Amino acid sequence: MTFLIKQVIPIIYASVTRRRYKLTLPMLLSALTALAVLLTLVVALTASYHSQRQSLYNTTLQLNNTSATRMSLTMDSLFQSMRASLLTASHFLRDNPALSDAGILDHLEYSRKTSSYFNSIFWVNTKGIVQNVSPPAIELKGKKLTTKASQEALAAKASYVSTPYISATGRLIVLITEPVFDKQGMYKGYIGGTIYLHEKNILSTIFGSNLIDSAGSYFYVVDPTGKLVFHPDPERLGDDVSGNDVVRKLMKGFNGEEKVKNTQGETFLAGFSNVASNGWGIVVQSPVETIYAQLNSQTRSTVIYMGLPFLIIMLLAMFIARRLAMPFAALADYIGHAADGQAFSPPIKRNHWNREAYVLTQTVLGAVESMRKQSEVLTHAALVDPLTGLLNRRAMEEEMGKWTANEEPFSLIVLDIDRFKTINDTLGHQVGDEVLKCLADVLNHSVRALDICCRYGGEEFVVLLPGCGAEEAFRLAERIRLAVQKTATPANKVITVSLGVAAYPHHAADTNTLFKLADEALYAAKEAGRNRTMLAGEVPLSSLLPKQPISRR
Repeated sequence: MTFLIKQVIPIIYASVTRRRYKLTLPMLLSALTALAVLLTLVVALTASYHSQRQSLYNTTLQLNNTSATRMSLTMDSLFQSMRASLLTASHFLRDNPALSDAGILDHLEYSRKTSSYFNSIFWVNTKGIVQNVSPPAIELKGKKLTTKASQEALAAKASYVSTPYISATGRLIVLITEPVFDKQGMYKGYIGGTIYLHEKNILSTIFGSNLIDSAGSYFYVVDPTGKLVFHPDPERLGDDVSGNDVVRKLMKGFNGEEKVKNTQGETFLAGFSNVASNGWGIVVQSPVETIYAQLNSQTRSTVIYMGLPFLIIMLLAMFIARRLAMPFAALADYIGHAADGQAFSPPIKRNHWNREAYVLTQTVLGAVESMRKQSEVLTHAALVDPLTGLLNRRAMEEEMGKWTANEEPFSLIVLDIDRFKTINDTLGHQVGDEVLKCLADVLNHSVRALDICCRYGGEEFVVLLPGCGAEEAFRLAERIRLAVQKTATPANKVITVSLGVAAYPHHAADTNTLFKLADEALYAAKEAGRNRTMLAGEVPLSSLLPKQPISRR
């Protein structure tokens, strides 16, 4: 720009002062136009610089805030699934008090390997002594845990998440526990799952593929006390960063976005969000230096464009100045729509001429798509049973909650495979898993199109029947029972089920009582000889229906 001014001004001056040259109108217009173009470009460049800087600031803050919010929702779903996994193990210990150490170890191994949530899972009694641990190679069985976190978890008698600490094995870990109670409600200790922060874990598996992008943006996770539990630099794990302004706000329960200096004196544009289920906080931040680098690069490009012929500059100057800021405003709108979960076409073409717009568009589209895929994967994992493909307990409870909130009548069938433990004990868990998948397939083919099949846990399944009364539900349950009895299974023998039926609002006005009644009817069917259907609180309708042959094992 300075070069052009130095070239144009002397020409105008020479044209006016030298007598042998006359100042012509075309020359004056050309000179004035050139000056106007130069001044316009200077103004446009200045305005564009400030506009783009503010737009980049706002867009980056909104993007980071959106990313932090989506990641917090993803981690919230993950932790709920992790706790559900520990609760399943806790209930297994409660329901199988006489199970051998080998049986308990098999279940812990199965839980750890099928979910991949924890690096290790162990059972600790009320004295703090490890009763069993998976994997056994840790060699903690029989040892008493004396760490502060272990003692706090033992004393809590409730769900517990520790801060990062050095475990008995010398690892930096986070401990997550669920209490174990026997059938009489007596506290028996806890089931604990650990995350090894310096080793491959569930956090690095899900979030570790894109730690720092090309623009220098990255994210980290802190616990409620301000200690790092996830960071691109493994050496910083466990560090106390509570002096960071953003971290202090997270510790107070705030979410948002702002420009901040970290504990190392670097300035970032940060978005931050709390994780509801465990009190952790996620910070997604981008260095301000990157914003200025992009702005400086764009400024140099604009100066180079000024060397083009004046005619092209005059024709395009206003257009360029006006269009420079448009992609960034469009990206801000796109991020706003993406944050609301709305489908919205990309704001500019992927091969846009503006390099900054192109880079930022690629970053935004990539980040939004990545977050969307991660959210879909974790949402699917949180609502679908990975073995059978049926909806899980959480999804079942959500559906029942919706129907009862709208006072929509429905029935539910609770069914359980008869003597399923014998199958696992004699044929192995793999055959047992195949039997569960076979039963899921029978259920899908036996119910109506609008019915919902769920795996409640273990060998127990639930079928939700919207708009269905008790008698119709009973008949459908009988159809399922007979279909199971006639189906060839991977166990190479006849498999039977016992079923309990209850209807809303006929039997109960809330879901907990309704499920309890259906479950009691199921156990009544078990006690009556298995391979039969019982209706909650009433004389079995099977006595009113044509007798069906029952296979006895």
